[in-house]
Amino acid sequence: MNDVPVDEVSKPWWDATVEKRFVIQRCRACGHWQHYPRALCTGCGSTDLRFDEVSGSGVVDTYTQVMRAVRADSPPPYVVARVRLAEGPVLLTRLIDLDATEDLIDRAVRLAWLPLPDGRNLPVFRLHEER
Repeated sequence: MNDVPVDEVSKPWWDATVEKRFVIQRCRACGHWQHYPRALCTGCGSTDLRFDEVSGSGVVDTYTQVMRAVRADSPPPYVVARVRLAEGPVLLTRLIDLDATEDLIDRAVRLAWLPLPDGRNLPVFRLHEER
C-alpha cells in the first residue's frame, strides 16, 4: 500500500488520513459531494472544491469476498465493498472484522482505520450494530 501515488489533487485527502480525519471533496458552487478526489466537480464542473470532514457512517450497497492474493500485503480472504456514505458519495473500500458468510447488503457500517507503513491510514469499514 505504500506505493499509492499522491498528486496535488489527492494530497489534502491523504494528509488528513495521517491524522485519521475522514474528509471528502465538496463543491462550494453547487454543494455536491464526491469521492475520489478530482480537479473538477462531477456535479457542475466547478473547480471551487474543498475537503470537508464527514461522519464515517454508511451502508453497504454491494460486496465481494476476495479469495486470491492480489498483493502480498493483503492475504485472502477479505471483503471489498461499495459503501454509500451518509453524505451521499460511494466509496470502494474494505470491510474488516466480520463473518463474510452473512449477508452484508444494506448493513450499516462505520469508519475504521488501517495503518500504512508510511504514516498514512487507509479508511476501511466495519459493521455498525444498532444499539
